[in-house]
Amino acid sequence: VWDYIEAYQVPYNPLHQHGFTSIGCEPCTRPILPNQHERIGRWWWEDSTKKEC
Repeated sequence: VWDYIEAYQVPYNPLHQHGFTSIGCEPCTRPILPNQHERIGRWWWEDSTKKEC
């Protein structure tokens, strides 16, 4: 995906450059650390069986 974005100069959310790799609504989204799964920053307060707003 990122190769395509770069090759065709597709605009993307600048939060990706700040560790927000999976962007949802404001209270659900947090930046992640290197080597964490890209969606670990979403729904961080929920348990493993409930992952939606």
